Formats: sequence, C-alpha cells, structure tokens
Amino acid sequence: MNRLQFIRLLGTAFAGATLAPHLIACSSEKKSSEPDNNDAEALAQKALAADVERPVTVVILGAGSRGKIYAAYAEQFPQCMKVVGVADINEFRKTQMAEKHNIPAEAQFGDWSEAIAAGKIADAVVISLPDDLHYKPCMEALELGYDVLLEKPVAQTEAECVAIRDKANEKGAIVGVCHVLRYAPYFLAMKAIIDSGAIGKLVSIQHLEPIQYAHMAHSYVRGNWHDSKATTPIILAKSCHDLDILRWMVGKPCKSIAAYGSLSYFTHENRPEGATARCNDGCPHEATCPYSAEDIYVRKGWHLGVFDNLPPKAEKEARADKIREYLKTTNYGRCVFDMDNDQPDHYVCAMEFEDGITASFSMEAFMANGGRRTRVMGTHGEIDGDMKRFVMKNFRTGEATEWDASTVQEVAAYASHGHGGGDLGLARDFVNAVGHHDAGRLSSDINVSMESHLMGFAAEKSRLGEGKQRLG
Repeated sequence: MNRLQFIRLLGTAFAGATLAPHLIACSSEKKSSEPDNNDAEALAQKALAADVERPVTVVILGAGSRGKIYAAYAEQFPQCMKVVGVADINEFRKTQMAEKHNIPAEAQFGDWSEAIAAGKIADAVVISLPDDLHYKPCMEALELGYDVLLEKPVAQTEAECVAIRDKANEKGAIVGVCHVLRYAPYFLAMKAIIDSGAIGKLVSIQHLEPIQYAHMAHSYVRGNWHDSKATTPIILAKSCHDLDILRWMVGKPCKSIAAYGSLSYFTHENRPEGATARCNDGCPHEATCPYSAEDIYVRKGWHLGVFDNLPPKAEKEARADKIREYLKTTNYGRCVFDMDNDQPDHYVCAMEFEDGITASFSMEAFMANGGRRTRVMGTHGEIDGDMKRFVMKNFRTGEATEWDASTVQEVAAYASHGHGGGDLGLARDFVNAVGHHDAGRLSSDINVSMESHLMGFAAEKSRLGEGKQRLG
C-alpha cells in the first residue's frame, strides 16, 4: 500500500464508512508506482482538518506532554483550533506554550483554579493535568459552560466519574475522553474488518499490552503513577485505553469481569544486597541492573519528556550532566526496590460481553518491547495483529490478507504523532464536535466512553479479592 492509498483509506475510515473488504484488499497489494508526495500530504491535511467555520478556541490546563500534543493540533491546523489560554504551575512549561501560541499575559495562569476564576474565555478546555486534578477542574469547567477534552482516566473514583458524566448530560456539554487508540489507523482498520462481517460473527478477543520493562520502572515504579491511592489503579492509569478498545471493538456492553495480579518484583524484599538509595550513588549493581536510571535515561535516552529544559542532543556531555542533576533530586534517580510504589507489575482480566462474546486482557511489565498484540476470533475467520500489521485469515479459502500500518510513518502529517497517529484524529473530532455542538462527531459520547472506566473499577475490586464483578 503506497502513501496515497493509505491517506485515501484513512480519510474514509475517519469519515465512518464501512470500508473493510476494500481496505484490507488494497492494503495487501504490492506497491505500484509511488504517488506524488505532495498529493499524499494534501490528502493527509484534508483528512485531519476539522470542518469548522471558525477556529475553536481552547484553554490548556496542564502544559506537560499531553497538553502539548493537543495544543500542537492548533499549530498544524490554525484554521481549525486556536489556543487562547494556558495554566500550569511549572513556569517553564507555561511560558513555552504561551510563546508558541502567542497567548496574552492575562490568559497565562499558574494553578488551574486561576483559569477557572477568570470565567469562560474560550469554547473549550483541555484538561491534561495529573490524575488527581481531573475531577474538580472538569466539574467547574462544565459549570461555567465549557466543553471539555479530558485526559484519561476521567477521575480517581467511580463516584467522581459518574458525577462528571451526569454533569455533562445535565449541561448538554461535549466531553471527549482521550481514548486515542480508537483513532489509530491500525485499530480503525481492525474495527472496520470486524463490523463488515468479513470474519463472520465475533466470538472472542485476546488482547495483550506489554508495558515494557523500562516504561514500567519509569512511570509506575518511580514516576507519577507509582502510587495507586494518589493517582488511580494501573488498570485505569495505563490500561483504560485497552478496556475501551475491547468495548469499542465488541460494540456491546460488558456484563461481568474478573481480574488477578499483584506487585511481585519491585518491592523492598527484592532489593539486592548493597544496593544504594540512588542508582548514581555508587551502587554495585548499576552496571548489570536493567532498571538502572543511568542506563535508561542517560545511556539509552528514554523517557526524557519529564525533564525540562535539556540541552540539545548534539551537546551530549551537557545533556548527560543535566539529566544526572535531575536523577540526584527526583524519584527518577531512585532505586526501583526502594520506592513506595504499589502498582501491580502483571494483571490479567477475563470479560463477558452481551451475546456471549468473551475477551481476555493481559498487561505485562516484564517484556522487552512495547506494542499491543490482539487476536480476534470470528466464526468465519480470525485477525492477528501487533500494532504494526495485522493478518486476516479466511477459514474456508485459507486466504491470508494483510493490513500494514507502516505507511503512516511515511506521511509527514502523521510523523511524530503518538498512538499510531491517533492523537491527531482525536483532536480533529473534538474540534468538530465543539464547532458543530454535536457529540456524534466523536467516536462515542461521555456515556459510552465511561463504560471502560466502570469496567476498570470493577476489575480492581475483583483483583483485590471481591470475586467476579457484574456490570450494568
């Protein structure tokens, strides 16, 4: 599949058409002549541009990595969205976003509450704050009459999630939940195949999320989500995306869920003899420990988005010195066996949906590579995929046809955008929904989006010993 075919198919998928048989057939073709790259880019821009009469204005509450991603939609499509305000207690991040979007001084705020106190100054707010700062800002924004793009998880408790849903319905507000995987071309194509009936009646799904060993250490042992009580349980903090994808692909409510899992390795009991409190304190195990902060952040250069104002990559020594300064003063430099973390490092769920459809989900820390894996079983065929490609096999004919997502990386409009290109698609649909005041422009409204969260809270109850949980 060449770039031009990819963009045409993607545009059709985003438009919600039933395209599965044609899509997978085209995707398995050998490349013919390369299209003009300008044509591909023009179609990409058209597919991702919102259909609004004027730019939708937004205030970004939380100018960290996720806030910057959604603000970037305004950079790429200024005719569709404009960032007119920002709030962040981190002065560097606030100033950086303000300068990039020409935000006036009176619309630059510290704490999120200052932005709310200013009254309604835009069409919508983007809430990309830490998990424990989702509920109150969202409720107050809805009370002011804002529409809201809300990072997952929606809130820390089931009661808070339900309250946000009910408030949105009361106010008639658009609330888009950032379930970005629904907008990734890979999952759009897989969903279209299932809905087309090409594999017969859907019977069961197996889904695996490899967190990856270093990502687990970074985010859920050392990082912001290491404490489930201060944030949310890992099944929501990390995997509400996956529960949502399962609910979305099945297309029916979940009836019951059971879960198992624990924190088995990143504990004080497993701390090697002689290990120091910080990896760079002369720890005798630093040279061999796969979770070494020196190795993950300095040598490999992974997960550096949490460190502000780093020197350019070309200035290797200065950059390494700056990272090591952070490792001396933040949790990111601490020994993974000496943290106050409580998030499980392995987690499995079994689910039953309406019409007897079953699904299993496994979230695993101890894997070398990330990238979700999914198997879909139907009465006439199966789908087997790894986020880069999937293969559909027909039982009767034995034919195997392939969908390959690698082309997304060949198109500049999608390059460097996360979740398989899904971040841009989500931003586009939210802008359309606000611009037309039509929640139907989203892949689902707040009521359906909330179901995955209720599944997650039920799973956590089950994991903690309350047995199989029924929903609905």
